[in-house]
Amino acid sequence: MIYQLGWATLPGLRGLSVSGFRATPTTAPDNERGVAIEFGSKAERDAFLRGIEEHFAARRFTNSADAFDTVKAYAV
Repeated sequence: MIYQLGWATLPGLRGLSVSGFRATPTTAPDNERGVAIEFGSKAERDAFLRGIEEHFAARRFTNSADAFDTVKAYAV
């Protein structure tokens, strides 16, 4: 199944952080303004969400474009 990946970008003292990752089922993936990713099972999706949340937990960004591009590159 194909999912559209989403997350929250929040300001902090040391820069922007990304968290709150979610994957919403979609029949119309949008790779231009977002990140679409395919998972074979719900367990695979859940494991990916846990992993990406851990990966970006301590990471900070200077601007939202950098955060978006970095998350997109990681997911793809």
